[in-house]
Amino acid sequence: HTSYYRRNSIQQLELPQRKAALIVPAFETLHYRLTFPKSKAELLSMLDMGSLYTFRYHVWPKGHAPTDYAKWRTATVPYRVAWQPDFEPYVVVRRDCPRYDQRFVGFGWNKVSHIMELDAQEYELLVLPNAFMIHMPHAPSFDISKFRLSAGYRGCLQTLREEFHQDLSRRYGAAALKYLTAERSL
Repeated sequence: HTSYYRRNSIQQLELPQRKAALIVPAFETLHYRLTFPKSKAELLSMLDMGSLYTFRYHVWPKGHAPTDYAKWRTATVPYRVAWQPDFEPYVVVRRDCPRYDQRFVGFGWNKVSHIMELDAQEYELLVLPNAFMIHMPHAPSFDISKFRLSAGYRGCLQTLREEFHQDLSRRYGAAALKYLTAERSL
């Protein structure tokens, strides 16, 4: 059902001819066993009962806040959202979109940098009103453990972020200043 909906959305939104990233709203559960909701209505019910949450709302809300979950609850058509710092939604894009920056391996900034690049190339960020994904709990990855425990790892990631900003500035000029300004104001 979900893959059919995605394919249908891609055709209706003329994605092959349009620079757009289709955002699939992300949710999570703390339960290791979950009956996957068969519809948006069922998901909303589970959300209201507290068996599901918006993705990472308790540890990293800004990663998905621009999705605007309040609007998604009642949306019936795709809606556009604006880029915000640290936005890292799950997206469906054309194959010829910018690739992930290979500097960001392991934990940290792979999705954030990708969305920045899409935004810099003026991709529309469109939230699908009837699509959703659910993250299931799992043991922490080796890389997130390194990020949390190693100042060296975090320092390297910061250096790579600065390089990435410089590269954006070279490629997109003044238009890329908003990313650096946003980063510095955090």
